[in-house]
Amino acid sequence: MGRAHRVPGRRGRRLRAALCAAVIASPLVAACGSESGGITVNVYYSTEENFDQVVAKCNDAAAGRYKIALNVLPRGADDQREQMVRRLAAGDSDMDVLGLDVTWVAEFAEAGWIAEWTGQDKADVENGTLAGPLATARWKDKLYAAPKNTNVQLLWYRGDLVPTPPQSWSEMLDAAKQLKSQGKPGNILMTGAQYEGLVVQFANLTAGAGGKILSDDSTKAVVDDGAVKALHALHDLATSPAASASLSNAKEDNIRQEFETGKSAAFEINWPFVYASMAKSNPDLAKVFKWAPLPAIDGSKTGTAILGGFDLAISTYSRHKPEAFEAATCLRSAENQKFSAINSGVPPTIESVYHDPEMAEPYPMRDTILAELKNPATRPVTPAYQNVSTLISTILSPPSDIDPVKTADRLRSELQDALDSKGVLP
Repeated sequence: MGRAHRVPGRRGRRLRAALCAAVIASPLVAACGSESGGITVNVYYSTEENFDQVVAKCNDAAAGRYKIALNVLPRGADDQREQMVRRLAAGDSDMDVLGLDVTWVAEFAEAGWIAEWTGQDKADVENGTLAGPLATARWKDKLYAAPKNTNVQLLWYRGDLVPTPPQSWSEMLDAAKQLKSQGKPGNILMTGAQYEGLVVQFANLTAGAGGKILSDDSTKAVVDDGAVKALHALHDLATSPAASASLSNAKEDNIRQEFETGKSAAFEINWPFVYASMAKSNPDLAKVFKWAPLPAIDGSKTGTAILGGFDLAISTYSRHKPEAFEAATCLRSAENQKFSAINSGVPPTIESVYHDPEMAEPYPMRDTILAELKNPATRPVTPAYQNVSTLISTILSPPSDIDPVKTADRLRSELQDALDSKGVLP
């Protein structure tokens, strides 16, 4: 797993100490002392419950050599990215550790905004980290971030209504229709609003069908037969009696809340955070709140989950890189990942954490999550991801209007224009 609280930059600190000793009689003594005892490592990270406690643990580990200051970014992903991009583009040196959505690493690395992880820092990150999450932190075969937490969606369902979870998309639609015909809750809840959540659903289904949206080198818009199958699946759900009336406006929290009422839904495709929320919001329904891997499109295999989560990167402009690398390594240590999984519901990126006995009770779905993490897929990896995502969500909204073949043709054309920096974004 690597050392959680290694002390990088020791050679640099010895050099600073030697320089201070050499000028012991000069006014520079005060400046040297101020730097060694007053370093602040600024961490910019999304809203995460209890993350301040993780920061406090790492400040204790630093033992006064530096202090980590947590700067909480806006709740919305687009707002987070916008704030960091503006400051990095201006060469802001007050930013040290950056919490990046896994889809942003390629963009930030290509722009030269984040530093490569090398040497022992790189070795510590790679040791014990799952291959899928680790891939999200790489660009052009170099490591540019440290996976802090990952995420995969599961199929959540009511065990009192669905004794055996469906293995395929068509089985899920058929089971939902049957429940509805019996006057029972039978809706299938999915993020269908025009935003990133819809892109994730399309990417989940495309990967599950063995398809591709972009080429491996991110230069060509492929949108192959697997992607067409995914479009069929989205259209089938959107036009099914099992679709929620709110599908075209539904985001993660909307479908969580709808399921928790217990009035309309039998299935929900969502991230693991819904488990702890259900236990608090509806303890009775929580007793029959079950989970399973995502259903496959054709039933020949289980579905494939797209990776989410956050990676920690070090700003190119940071004035305290050794301390920043050390702080980031601590923030994503196995011990702290276990704390965040148990207390904040975010899935770890270090495999050994899933096998920790203390994870059994608060994280009962850990084996299902780990199984999906062993064979995951990623959203299109490209520095132009923001443009790609905007186009996909716009073209696929509302899902009920999808015409699989025509929509695939449009995606292929407009995505290629985006990759080639042509055309106008919607």
